[in-house]
Amino acid sequence: MLEQKKQEFSEHVKALQDQICDQMRAMDPNIELNEDIWHRSDFKGDPGGGGITRAFQGEVFENAGVNTSEIYGSINPDFAKKLKGDSDQLWAAGISLILHPRNPRVPTVHANFRMIQQGESFWFGGGADLTPYYPYEEDFKYFHGVWKQACGDDYEWMKKECDEYFVNHHRNKEMRGIGGIFFDHYNKGDLEQDFIMVKGLSEKFIESYFPIAKKRVNEEFTPEDEDFQLHRRGRYVEFNLLHDRGTLFGLKTNGRTDSILISLPGRCKFTYRYSPKEGGPHAQMMDYYHPKDWA
Repeated sequence: MLEQKKQEFSEHVKALQDQICDQMRAMDPNIELNEDIWHRSDFKGDPGGGGITRAFQGEVFENAGVNTSEIYGSINPDFAKKLKGDSDQLWAAGISLILHPRNPRVPTVHANFRMIQQGESFWFGGGADLTPYYPYEEDFKYFHGVWKQACGDDYEWMKKECDEYFVNHHRNKEMRGIGGIFFDHYNKGDLEQDFIMVKGLSEKFIESYFPIAKKRVNEEFTPEDEDFQLHRRGRYVEFNLLHDRGTLFGLKTNGRTDSILISLPGRCKFTYRYSPKEGGPHAQMMDYYHPKDWA
């Protein structure tokens, strides 16, 4: 049964990749796509699977990546010990995406959903989180509301995991965005039910994000809005390069560097001791980059 579910999950994430890309093209008809179908070798040099990287640049989505992969084979034994077990044999399939819109009134979004087997152990992981740049509280409530409904009783702990994971600890524990859900090593002992749960969550991504993006995409914005967006993208870079376990996982499993770093924004900004203008909407946003009950 496990082998069947692994195949089903791999097929599912590829289908979901197509659906998400269709949503992006509907919003950004002239978006440029650079698709890369790649293969990798495992730690011992044997064939180890591969994936499909789709990198986008457009008018609505300044840059974005929607990637799927299915990898297998041996991994570095030292890295194997940092996962769930000691086996150096790994199989993993998943989808990972990041959308960086051009308009700062439209939030950045990230999501990933994956299934992993290491030796005799297997588990699921994933989540979705929102990084807005303008204080539209109704959007934040909507995003969290979709995930609360989808997660049911699991929402509270998945939200808490997200609030605690996407944090720049070196920036006074400032969150990357306004959270969402996050889970790792998800295995409740019933493969069929766990599979249905995580597959169902992945299918909620489109509903959670694109209505927000479509609502805000044509709003006018100011130079101050863009300046704040670029500085927050800088914080995004800091988190992804300093703290993100997914980045480390990809690099330690002989993943493709360009595919792994596709999550980084095309433009960002760093200013010494930057802070937004007091009393404005961007200063208000700084308060939202800490855990709050949105749903």
